[in-house]
Amino acid sequence: MRALNLALLVLFPIAWFAPLMRAALLPIFGMDEISVITGLQSLWASDAALALLVTFLAIFAPYAKTIGLALLQFGLLSPRALPALHVLGKLAMADVFLIALYIVIAKGAGHVTVETAWGLYLFTACILASLALSWADRRV
Repeated sequence: MRALNLALLVLFPIAWFAPLMRAALLPIFGMDEISVITGLQSLWASDAALALLVTFLAIFAPYAKTIGLALLQFGLLSPRALPALHVLGKLAMADVFLIALYIVIAKGAGHVTVETAWGLYLFTACILASLALSWADRRV
């Protein structure tokens, strides 16, 4: 389990830069790839409060939880911190829900084409793996 958790420390940054979706107003002109990082860049330019929330949910919460769980696994953090780490994992899952909601809304708009990309699956898998690892540690 330690190795899986440490792998998440590498996989999360890859997932942040990986394309979550491809979007275009008219697909015949090509589609723009959107990642967590490019989405955050756009948000910071237009809505700082929302950008701060998404940064917390997409980057800080899952990474802090993964680091905390690694510290717990190596005996450097008290087991009493596990409930807080579990909450961080649930908050990170909220970001996956928001991304899925944006895709559904965009697909409902008549002139926009949105396709999911491999990064969405990687990001979701990282979040779910992190939740599973903390759940397995809580039972021990």
